[in-house]
Amino acid sequence: MNKRIVICGVSNRSMGMFIEPCLNRFYKSNRIVGLLDKDVKRVAICKERFPSLNELPAYQPDQFEQMIDETNANTVIVAGRDDTHVDYIVKGLKHGLNVITEKPMVTTAADAVKVMKAEKQSKGNVLVTFNYRYNAFHRKIKELLLAGKVGRVTSVDLNWYIDTYHGASYFKRWNRKREYSGGLSIHKSTHHFDLVNWWLDQIPEQVFAYGALNYYGEEGEHNPSNKTGRYCATCDERSSCPYYTRWFSRSNGTVSVKDDHLQANSFEDAYFDYTDYRPDQCIFDNDISIEDTYTATVKYKGGALLSYSINFSLPYEGYRLAINGTHGRIETTEFHEPSRVPFPIPEQTIDYFPLFGGKETIHVVQSEGGHGGGDPLIQEDLFLGENPNRAYDILAGAEAGAWSIAIGEAVWKSAKENKPYCVASLLQDEQGGQQIK
Repeated sequence: MNKRIVICGVSNRSMGMFIEPCLNRFYKSNRIVGLLDKDVKRVAICKERFPSLNELPAYQPDQFEQMIDETNANTVIVAGRDDTHVDYIVKGLKHGLNVITEKPMVTTAADAVKVMKAEKQSKGNVLVTFNYRYNAFHRKIKELLLAGKVGRVTSVDLNWYIDTYHGASYFKRWNRKREYSGGLSIHKSTHHFDLVNWWLDQIPEQVFAYGALNYYGEEGEHNPSNKTGRYCATCDERSSCPYYTRWFSRSNGTVSVKDDHLQANSFEDAYFDYTDYRPDQCIFDNDISIEDTYTATVKYKGGALLSYSINFSLPYEGYRLAINGTHGRIETTEFHEPSRVPFPIPEQTIDYFPLFGGKETIHVVQSEGGHGGGDPLIQEDLFLGENPNRAYDILAGAEAGAWSIAIGEAVWKSAKENKPYCVASLLQDEQGGQQIK
């Protein structure tokens, strides 16, 4: 079936991840028929970037039903601000449409329940774009686990490091508000929780966690002053701000490093044309309502234990992973964006340690593209159909999205209330019925 696609949320991610490949690579069986965004400037910028969309109709959020009727769409792509996802997903499913949504699927477990119920009552289905599954190293780890290399998995150690260049981006934009993003245990960590869920193929059972705001916010030790409402582009304290002087030049605010997530090269070209959008809010403001540090333990029903941590204010970026089992151990370490790492970095490999044998080092064939080559591969599955030659499932549905969100919410609630949280309890409807078995 050819896809007739409407885009809900004309974000930078939407244009780069979905609109561009749909127009340039997958146009034979995919056609964009409508755009929806509350900001007419975003739509105008999108049409300027992609002139072939100039005659495309554009709609406001309250015109969803009108858009579906007028465009005869059969697919909805949801890629706006995280808190807007649930409305478009549920409305799309009520119209019997297939839905492709950016991660996180939604921002709360309660909204995940709404999506699950709507999907059960619809002929449409939900796909969540967990592109980290498609990273070459992550696919190879899945294959090693399926081959039984470590036997029954007993524990996973995953420590994720975000440097201050990338980490600050979440505190300069709308992500800093929990009501918009769900906090970083959902907005960011769902990527990681989904990876572990997928690798283990086990159901998360219980979470205990701690969290804190250590680097960002008005109490941050590197805050030049207690002023509020500052913006990097106009701040008169930039020369005394360690964050700014680490990453940006004094003369014109340009940055010489790059990031998969941040496309602008300076504050001056950081999409200030968007209405009510400033990607340079001060990271030391007093209205930040999320944490920048988490540690958590997750217990799985199959017996595995996950020890997880993430920190958004470190000198370099990457992760360290170890998977232990009854027959051996897998290890890998990634250093992300070499231009931002202040020391020589080794080639990433996967080390396999059989329980009773010698170490094996595995060199992985990599591919180009964002998120470690994951973006182009997931785009092929989304727009061409899942690769029939792959020996395992990789595209994520609503259930995977829901479990990852429930873990993230349990992490935040456990840290806030200082008690363990049952993950499945967060996925019950108002009558106490669990949506995922």
